[in-house]
This record gives sequence, structure tokens and C-alpha cells, in this order.
Amino acid sequence: MKIKEVIVVEGKADTEVLRHAVAADTIETNGSALSETTLQAIQRAAQTRGIIVFTDPDFNGERLRKLITAVVPDAKHVFLTKDEAGRQIKHHSLGIEYASAADIQQALSKVYTASDVDMSSDITRADLIRLGLMAGANAAQRREHVSERLGLGYVNGKQLLKRLNMFGVTNEELNTVLQEMDEEKN
Repeated sequence: MKIKEVIVVEGKADTEVLRHAVAADTIETNGSALSETTLQAIQRAAQTRGIIVFTDPDFNGERLRKLITAVVPDAKHVFLTKDEAGRQIKHHSLGIEYASAADIQQALSKVYTASDVDMSSDITRADLIRLGLMAGANAAQRREHVSERLGLGYVNGKQLLKRLNMFGVTNEELNTVLQEMDEEKN
């Protein structure tokens, strides 16, 4: 699998794992830091080949994603679930470097571009509260389930509505995912 765009990752280990899964060029942010030089390289790559942001499904990965999107609004995005990023392995943080080649290829087959998506969603903040996704004892687990099922990446309560709108997820789709989750528990 050959990727035309340059993939923006957090570190050398991510680049190494990607190279085993696909043929692609990468730009490394070197962790949660994002130097002016790196930002310039990302902007140049976006102008010439396009970029795909592929960061870890955690707070720092999401922070980098926002910083990059601020300078390259039409960047493409790829997400891994926390399980795919090594949540089950004890004593280390989440990371793309723990994903299998198959998981990376699967994620890259579902590239999102915010500008390509019909940003019409009928979901409101009130809906998210009513559905127990922004408040309540199990809100974080419910959000994580929705995020993983819909391929939204790591989100907290504030980010969920924005991400659902970004990807044009409807109330019907959201309710279906939550209903499946409730059925799996029973």
C-alpha cells in the first residue's frame, strides 16, 4: 500500500511501524513538541503532497492534531482506537508504535478530511447530555465506545460534539451505536 500524502506522526517509533505497514513518507513532531521548523515542513508538505495527521489516541496526540489543523485546516485525519494503540499492554503509554500492520492499514483506509465531510449533523449538546455522553457516572466509557465505533479518535466531552459535527454523524447513527452498546452489555 503506497500513500501519496506525507503522514505526520509523533516520533521515530511511529515512523518505523508505519514503514512496515505501508510505503509512506513521514514528518515526526518529536512528541508533543511542535517546533516552528516542523510546522513549516508540515505546511510545505501540505501544499505539495497533502498531509495525513496520524497521532496517538491520547491527550497529547489530540493536542498536536489541533495545532496542526490550525495551520493546515484541510489536513486529512486517521485514527486508531486505544486498544489498537496498545491499551492492553501494561506499563507504557498508548502509541501508534504498538499497532499491528493490519490495524494501521485499516486506519489508513478510513481517511477523514474535515472539508470533504458534509458538516450537517442534527446532534446537539442537549442530546449528548441526555444520552449520558457528557455527564454521568459512565459518560467517559460511553464516549470512548462511541468514538471507537464511529472512528472519531480520542475525544473528551467538549470535543465530542465538534467531532460528531465534523464527520456529519446523525442522531440516528449515534442512537444506533448506543443501542448496540447497551445490547452488548445485556
